[in-house]
Amino acid sequence: MSRPQSICVFCGSRRGTDPALAHAAAELGRTLAENGITLVYGAGGIGLMDVLAQAALDAGGKVTGVMPRHLAREELLKDGLTDLHIVETMHDRKRVMFELSGAFVALPGGIGTLEETVEILSWRQLGIHDKPIVLLNAGGAWDHFEALMRGRVAAGFCAPSDLELYEIVDRVDQLLPALDMARPPRIPSFTDWT
Repeated sequence: MSRPQSICVFCGSRRGTDPALAHAAAELGRTLAENGITLVYGAGGIGLMDVLAQAALDAGGKVTGVMPRHLAREELLKDGLTDLHIVETMHDRKRVMFELSGAFVALPGGIGTLEETVEILSWRQLGIHDKPIVLLNAGGAWDHFEALMRGRVAAGFCAPSDLELYEIVDRVDQLLPALDMARPPRIPSFTDWT
């Protein structure tokens, strides 16, 4: 699979309590910019979203933001983006980010980040797309999610192949190699689901 020209990053509108997470967000923004990859994200000017976007912009990268109109208030919207899409709903936001991106990376975040990540995994499971998905596990931030997924497999609610829907990397320098090696997942048949 060829390296994507644009990557959507899901991440928190808060920084979290672990300084390593903001460091990882900044390193990710720089890495995308230095490799000529456009960052697509939720257009926020707060939390990890702000750290990520600012690092990409500071490194000369292209940053595309997508934000619903009801959230596009001055204190939330990031200034200086390369491109900005104001949409009507959260559903529109996810659709536009999906359409603009060749892969997805999830940094830590709250309910919104979890929801975006699980939905894009679900779409991949259903064969709606075969774009790579990588969870950036800085500071072990996705360890509980991985345990949850393995528990769903053990309980018979997920197929073992569902664990192939995503890659987990611990460091930013592992991200691009993981994307370079990404392969489309095996889509389970209905017999796998019953």
